[in-house]
Amino acid sequence: MPGVVRTRVGYAGGTTRNPTYEVIGDHAEAIQIEYDPARISFEELLAVFWDSHSPVTRPYSRQYMSILFYHTDEQRRLAEESKGREEAARGRALYTEIMPAHVFTPAEDYHQKYTLRYERELWAELKAIYPRTEDLIASTAAARINGYLGGHGSVEQFQAEIDTLGLSEAGRQRLAQRVGIRLGE
Repeated sequence: MPGVVRTRVGYAGGTTRNPTYEVIGDHAEAIQIEYDPARISFEELLAVFWDSHSPVTRPYSRQYMSILFYHTDEQRRLAEESKGREEAARGRALYTEIMPAHVFTPAEDYHQKYTLRYERELWAELKAIYPRTEDLIASTAAARINGYLGGHGSVEQFQAEIDTLGLSEAGRQRLAQRVGIRLGE
């Protein structure tokens, strides 16, 4: 989405120290989204949250629970209001918790940019640009490319930013092919 700067997956909402995928403790799997509020609002991110999963399904474990983390009182208010609207629209209570954001622990590297990792040529090209894995994971380009590969974003968005992602011509063509977009049209 325009305005999303970077994303990371990890663990949040619990008390277990140094959670991992194998020892997640009382944390939930979470995504950390850094965004530019001048380009996208918290309310727009909330709309994507509600549209991206089924909050009416009871989670079978805390690891997979529906949870919204907030950083400010305003975000808490907006999250609670959006949950109320969703409950009214769906005609039932939601299994979504709203909690203050405390510690976010990034997941292991092999969980980051999961869809992009399966595009070996693109991953290799980005590794050449960002030799340190943590820099690649934190890059806006990797977040954008991973999003497009995951089926997110419009043709117009793709066309507008393909030249800003740092890819070679072959990389640009490969990405366009994988997402079903013809460059230059």
